[in-house]
Amino acid sequence: MCAGREDGKSPSETAAPSVGVTDTVFVPRSQRCDPLMSSIPDRGGIPARRSAAPVQGGSPASEATTGWRALVARFQTPSWGRAAWQLTSTLLAYAAAWAVMLWLVTVSAWFAVPMVPLAALLLVRIFIIFHDCGHGSFFPSKTANDLVGAFTGMLTFTPYRHWRGEHAIHHGSTGDLDRRGIGDVWTMTVREYLDATPWRRFVYRMARNPVVLFVVAPFLLFVFWQRLPRRTAPLREKLSVWTTDIAVVAMCVGMGWLFGFGTFLILQAAVIAVAGAVGVWLFYLQHQYEDAYWQRGEAWDYVQAALKGSSFLALPKVLQWFSGNIGFHHIHHLSPRIPNYHLERCHASDPLFQQVPPMTLRSSIKSLWLRLWDEESQRLVPFSFLRRMHAAH
Repeated sequence: MCAGREDGKSPSETAAPSVGVTDTVFVPRSQRCDPLMSSIPDRGGIPARRSAAPVQGGSPASEATTGWRALVARFQTPSWGRAAWQLTSTLLAYAAAWAVMLWLVTVSAWFAVPMVPLAALLLVRIFIIFHDCGHGSFFPSKTANDLVGAFTGMLTFTPYRHWRGEHAIHHGSTGDLDRRGIGDVWTMTVREYLDATPWRRFVYRMARNPVVLFVVAPFLLFVFWQRLPRRTAPLREKLSVWTTDIAVVAMCVGMGWLFGFGTFLILQAAVIAVAGAVGVWLFYLQHQYEDAYWQRGEAWDYVQAALKGSSFLALPKVLQWFSGNIGFHHIHHLSPRIPNYHLERCHASDPLFQQVPPMTLRSSIKSLWLRLWDEESQRLVPFSFLRRMHAAH
């Protein structure tokens, strides 16, 4: 998450299917990387131009993918009605959850605890709306997307334009080993880990520890890290951070004045902590699983990265609703222009998309213990793989 644009275009305009295929992105030397993301050593700027490599057989991205653009095109049109209903119903539900929490806390703080997860899940759904606005896919109007994106960015403690610029890079580089460090969870290869210093290995193990990754880091990310712009960000994106900071402070001051600063800040911190943990967990599962996709250089392919390197997380319907259909992540990465409320229909529309094997809540647990990418076997492996490899030699 370390680059942005000055032209104000949405990520759907910069990270649509052609990005990573014909466009060029440049990551500057002084890039500021997200603490949740990769800390690949500085390489003085990474030229990110790629041409479409031949798609290999034996995977969902086979010769049948040549017509994928036509398959997704009819789902790329946003709906005023569906977008307005999703936004209104979600914001009203979130406001109601807060009203109930603030009333319950007057009786006993413990009574409000069960409402925190509900409010947090609704905040996750708000973030998905924010996310779609950033892609320019939620409303048919760019102005509507930008206004709603800025407002929901305040609620989620995330600067809209700054995040939008960084997230566009993620869509154009997912699965490329030569372009890690931009919107991906820090992932070392087996060889990189073996060649690393003891200190770097320790830091990497800490960064991949589930408690750090899903509890500590999300809270720090949303509450503190996103309050500062990266030094090389365009002025427009820096202004997005500063105006969001002012809006967040104003919201906290106003709510604190109305309901008590201690009460509001404790509840807000709890909601952000739970929502952040759920959000990072979802993000992790979207690209971190045993048979994921990572390639180098000209071998990297946009369609393979979407259909093989982005998961289909088959969630229970209630969790699918709270997560705004983001479990259909293979569809989203293939075409970021598809709004979340069309993702499921797109997935069901053609056998090509249904070839992507589903990941369930039960099977996703295994992914939490996978740590390193083995370039020889082309799979994500746990640290225990190193002991087996050592024993074999």
